[in-house]
Amino acid sequence: MSINRIKRRQSGFTLIEIAIVLVIIGLLLGGILKGQELINSARVKNLAADFRNVPVFIYGYQDKFRSLPGDDSAAIEHVGTDTLTPGEGDGDGLIEGEWNSGTAADESFLFWQHVRLAGLAPGPTSLIAGDYAPRNAAGGVIGVQGSAPYTSMTGTYFICSGGILGRFAKQLDSQLDDGDTESGSVRVGTSTNPVGAALALADVDDSTPYIVCMGI
Repeated sequence: MSINRIKRRQSGFTLIEIAIVLVIIGLLLGGILKGQELINSARVKNLAADFRNVPVFIYGYQDKFRSLPGDDSAAIEHVGTDTLTPGEGDGDGLIEGEWNSGTAADESFLFWQHVRLAGLAPGPTSLIAGDYAPRNAAGGVIGVQGSAPYTSMTGTYFICSGGILGRFAKQLDSQLDDGDTESGSVRVGTSTNPVGAALALADVDDSTPYIVCMGI
């Protein structure tokens, strides 16, 4: 009889034990969610830094050489080296070519070689380097062009960055502009066009990758 009582007392968990386990699970879940929130916040900050850095490159180059990076027709004189001859632009005051161009003759492609050779930005300076095209924190290409990528955008230069999930794109718009993804200096869409034929989107899905562009 006493043996049966001992077995009954040893079977199952007490309410206190269950409560302790639930508290531990809650703490673990809270830590995981908080950690993910910090990771996402850091990613948005890195993406925003990409947009803020490009104007620094442009104005820094102009200050040093009185020319526009990518468009510089005297790039050989300004930033050329014995081992690497940079490509040259036409000097018309525009960064021609699309922001994500892979064509070496496009000024939007030459832009990165010029600012890197000038010591303004990190990265390879050879136009044929496999990692020549800069990438954002989400792994998408980031670039600059001289014409509006979205209809009715205004600015002298336009910075675009691809592969950005909608939830990050909306946070970027709030940080850098007015929080409206289809208006203002920052806009979000699924495609761009160098002559401004593409439309920015008002309805942005959190889990869909987009192209974010900012006019400066």
